[in-house]
This record gives sequence, structure tokens and C-alpha cells, in this order.
Amino acid sequence: MTVTKADAPVTTASNEPTGETEPVGSARSERLSALIQQHGALAVLVLVSLVASFSFDAFATGDNIGNMATSSAFLAIVALGMTFVIITGGIDLSVGSLFALGGVLAAWGSRHGTLVALLLPLAVCGLIGVVNGLLVARSRLAPFIVTLAAMLGARGLLLAITDEGADTFLIGKGSFLAELGQGTTLGLGNPVWITLALFVAGAVVLRRTRFGQHVYAVGGNEDAAALMGAPVARTKILVYTLSGLLAGLAGALNAAWLASGVTILGNGMELEAISAVVIGGTLLTGGLGYVSGSLVGVLLLKVIQNVINQIGSLDSSYQQVVSGAFLAVVVIAQTWLGRRRQLM
Repeated sequence: MTVTKADAPVTTASNEPTGETEPVGSARSERLSALIQQHGALAVLVLVSLVASFSFDAFATGDNIGNMATSSAFLAIVALGMTFVIITGGIDLSVGSLFALGGVLAAWGSRHGTLVALLLPLAVCGLIGVVNGLLVARSRLAPFIVTLAAMLGARGLLLAITDEGADTFLIGKGSFLAELGQGTTLGLGNPVWITLALFVAGAVVLRRTRFGQHVYAVGGNEDAAALMGAPVARTKILVYTLSGLLAGLAGALNAAWLASGVTILGNGMELEAISAVVIGGTLLTGGLGYVSGSLVGVLLLKVIQNVINQIGSLDSSYQQVVSGAFLAVVVIAQTWLGRRRQLM
């Protein structure tokens, strides 16, 4: 819905030779900046993967790639919901706690059947997402504060259900839920296929539907979106609800993969999801973003983690150091590209 200089027709005047190349050059520079912003993380991912493939014999094996894909699936589902939230200019700090809560609820519900195990985390985490959206959109509270409160509340609920972590709920072997998390199809884990399907659906919704247009419009300029007739409050409520639902679903699938609901999972996951989304090219200020970029951001973080594990001599905490450095570089590059495009 936002018209950029790149979308505008390029005009030249034959009687003004000094002005002929400026619009064309500006348009090319803007397209190049957009290309770097959208696909820069993919180029880095390919480069790091190639170097790792030649450096470590175990990196490019089928088992290692399959393990990386499956372990990436859960964070990717959370990052998908976070992408919608950040494009609207918001933030959701509750997804890590909702991920853990969803896993415990799925494991607890599995004793009452697969349907309960899947619907219970979606209902509870989706409801928390609705409350987040209502407080942000209707009460105009800061998303940071609202979702921070939800993060603490969800973590408290999780501890209450598990008696301060003393109770561990297991998922029975051979159940449909266990097969959903641990089974494979065409050599890839079922969570990977579910994640790919969700990302295809997310891309279609974001790019091809009116709701997707509203998400971009709200993030680009909320007041202008309201003047254009976009339902600003409803859009915000829906994106926070979607984020809660996807965090709960990711937690349920993770519990199915591990065959139990683990209370200590999800700590810091919200920061990983935000990092992946930003590294993938989505602006923290809203209005611009891609679900495909978020998937690439998740894969890049997992590849970095795997490379550090392959090195062996480095402590696992260096993963956070490298991930933080990547995030800092990306944010600096985004800021520089944004200022450059404003000057064109």
C-alpha cells in the first residue's frame, strides 16, 4: 500500500542532460538497498554453510542437516508469529513462556487424547494472545510492558500446573501426538513439514490478503492507515493472537518431539525469535518485513550454533556472542540503508 520511489515511474528529460541519470541511478540504488535488506541474510547463510561444509566433515551429512532442520522448526514457528507482530511496529516478549506453557499443557492433555493435547495449548496461549492484543490496541499500552506482564503470568501459570516444576508430564509412545513430533516423512521430521506449510500460508496471508495489507499499513504509519480505513485495533489484536497461537503450537510440537513437557524450555526464546526476524530483514520500526527472511534468520542462527558445536573447543556461550554480533551488524546495516533511502 506504501508507494516508494522505486514504484514511481522513472522520467527523463532530453533537454536536461545533467538530470537524466539521477532518477535512474536513485532507483537502481534503492532497488539494490531493498535487495540487500531482503536477501542479505540468505547470502550470509549460503556463505557460512559453504565454509562449514568444507571445514567440517560432519556438517553436510544427512543426519546433521535433518537434526538442524527439526531443531529449527520450533523456533521458526514462533518467529513466524513474531514477524507479523514486528511488522505492525509491536513486540511480543511472552512467546518464550507461551512456548513452555504450550508444551506442558500438551503433555498434560495427552492423557485425555490427542485432540485435547493439541487444542488445550492453542486455546490457552491464543487467549493470552487475545488479551495482549486487546491491551495494546484498545488500552494503548506499550507492547513491551503488556507482553512482559504476559511473560511473567504465563511462566507463573506454568509453575503452578507443574507444582514448581516437580511434576513432569509424559506423552505416551505410539500415540498420534508422539508420531506427529517424532515421525518422519520423506526423510524429514514431521515438524519440518508443518513449519514449511505454516510459512507458505503465512507468506500468502501477508502478501496476498487484505489482512496482510493492513499489517503493513499499520506498521508503516498507523494514523495514515486509520485514515485509509484500515481496522488498526482489529489488526493488532489479530497479530498478537496469531503470535500466541503459534507459540503454543510450537510448544506442543516440541513436547511431542521430546515426549514430555519440559518447564525450563523457552527461556530467552523471545529474544532468539526477535533476533531471527530482524536478521531476516524485518524492520524493528515496522512497516517492512518478510516471513521468508525470518525463516532464513532462524536457519542462520542454528547453523552458527552447529558450527560452534563442530569446533568443539569453543564454549556454547560463544553462540550468543556470535548471534549478538550478527544482530548488531544487521541493525546497523538496516539503519544505514534506511537513512540512505530517505536521502534518495
